[in-house]
Amino acid sequence: MSVEPLIELKGICKNFGEKMILNDIELNIYPGEALVIIGPSGAGKSTLLRIIAGLLAPDTGEIYIKGQNRQGLIEDKQDPIGISMVFQQSALFDSLTVAENVGFCLYQHSKLPERKIRQLVEEKLEMVGLPGISHQYPAELSGGMRKRVSFARAIMSNPDDSRYNPEVILYDEPTAGLDPIASTVIEDLVRRLQQAAQVCGTYVMVSHQESTIRRTADRVVFLYEGQIQWEGKVQDIDITDNLLVRQFFSASIDGPIRVIN
Repeated sequence: MSVEPLIELKGICKNFGEKMILNDIELNIYPGEALVIIGPSGAGKSTLLRIIAGLLAPDTGEIYIKGQNRQGLIEDKQDPIGISMVFQQSALFDSLTVAENVGFCLYQHSKLPERKIRQLVEEKLEMVGLPGISHQYPAELSGGMRKRVSFARAIMSNPDDSRYNPEVILYDEPTAGLDPIASTVIEDLVRRLQQAAQVCGTYVMVSHQESTIRRTADRVVFLYEGQIQWEGKVQDIDITDNLLVRQFFSASIDGPIRVIN
């Protein structure tokens, strides 16, 4: 029996002014999948991720979330499953403590008592390897620590309302700007959270970093000139004849990908 996708994108197009960003994107995301979207800068990867998240509406095309057609943005009507997003720059509130950042959704949308929220925050911080920092502010943390705090916020769930419990996490360049060791910590964390019983097991990631792509992807799609030009398993990267993929991973300036100076 075939597995039904959690998310379906059908004929998705997006322009910014006269510039075409996405052109007739067809993509399914399945339960338990680790999907990484790759491609050169400006290919539309982050735009696609924001459309999946419901933060940006496509110009044309349809989005189905667990079989239900999404109309408008996530703020207009809640999806049938929870979708969390980890932003490239962590997007933490500088004026709030770590605890207030991680528990932000619960403070805003639940009636849980303060003590229960604090307990849940500590549990999530423990899961990302940051116990005992809930009183600190983002400015006191390293870049890698801020990334992990944003992970803790993304996996926060509400025990009294399953509608707010994430089934899919979207990662936008989670290792950007980190040194190789910090990147490895984040890559390992992504996989560990996927395998944790109490955390959602499906994620979609945008990444440029080869180590991150190879260590976190099961399936890879290559986006270029507004379209998906190639897709395959992560191990297919080394055997594909696709010239775009070969140029991307060889970092060559010679090939079909135009070099922007």
